[in-house]
Amino acid sequence: MNLFLLIVGAILLAGGVILIYDARPITKKYFGFGDQNEATLGMKMLGFIFLVLGGTLLLFYL
Repeated sequence: MNLFLLIVGAILLAGGVILIYDARPITKKYFGFGDQNEATLGMKMLGFIFLVLGGTLLLFYL
């Protein structure tokens, strides 16, 4: 169970970093609506949440 939670935490952590770093290119590629600034902000917020959840999992189950 610990190994599974460590893997999930690492995946969430990596996904959060990718979402924060590449938010604008991802929104340009996958979303076609007009206000890309709001979509970029939403992607960065989602990436931050993933980052915190993944880091918490790694902290408590390492």
